[in-house]
Amino acid sequence: MKKLFFFIAMLLFFGNAMFAQVGINADNSAPDGSAMLDVKSTTKGMLIPRMNQAEILAISNPANGLQVFCTTDSKLYIYVATVGNWKEVPYGAGILGQAFPCNIPFTINHIAGVVAPVNKTVAYSTMNGIPGEPTKCWITSNLGSNHQATAVNDATEASAGWYWQFNRKQGYQYTSSRIPATTWPGSINETSDWITANDPCNIELGATWRIPTYTEWYNVDNTGAWTTSAGPWGSGLKLHDAGYLFGSDGSLFNRGSIGYYWSSMQNAATIGQCLYFDNGNSFTGTQGKGYGFTLRCIRD
Repeated sequence: MKKLFFFIAMLLFFGNAMFAQVGINADNSAPDGSAMLDVKSTTKGMLIPRMNQAEILAISNPANGLQVFCTTDSKLYIYVATVGNWKEVPYGAGILGQAFPCNIPFTINHIAGVVAPVNKTVAYSTMNGIPGEPTKCWITSNLGSNHQATAVNDATEASAGWYWQFNRKQGYQYTSSRIPATTWPGSINETSDWITANDPCNIELGATWRIPTYTEWYNVDNTGAWTTSAGPWGSGLKLHDAGYLFGSDGSLFNRGSIGYYWSSMQNAATIGQCLYFDNGNSFTGTQGKGYGFTLRCIRD
């Protein structure tokens, strides 16, 4: 209480002084000369306003640089007046304390934008101990799916999740048509693996998550002795025939009969590496970067 009264007294004392400094310091030290507000503590942090997405978007005439914590997706946002949008402040890769444990579910609030095609709240289950990559933690449903598939030939959108072209952030939902219905970039020609800045697993799930490498897909396919779609479906990953978006026009093909899952590695400027399976095959191979494939996320 003494500290609160001290803070209020300071505000009253300075009144309308344009350049008054304020210090909230456990050691009663003066505020740093470079700071208008100086908060010091060795036992507590500082909280900025916490609001849900609707409350943030309802703020009238937000100031340039205004900051809030969004409780809808547990992310920090800053208002950038030059673009007229709330921009996410990206997290780094560092983690204090124990890393997030595997084999427990976690919930993500996907917000429609440059990655997620629609708003959706998803509870992702996780699993390790997969033969070939036993120390890695995997989500056990596709990124953007409502839930794990009910069968290897499950042809529903809810189980398939979203589709991505190689090294592109934007995901696509396909119900009766493609969302977003933007012009489909049918050809991708660039000498690059899937970079972290474009990795939907990393962006949507957090900095510890990523798209599997080609080697990781090869290891689970080879060690699991997968020869048909029954192999990946029978594994703990429950990979199913989610189909794909055709490279030339982005239309949906073979949902319920073929599975294509991107790796993070390219084969050539126009070719990416992936996992493929159907009722007669299962192997790691290649396909044009312009195709839209599903994603399964992994972390070390």
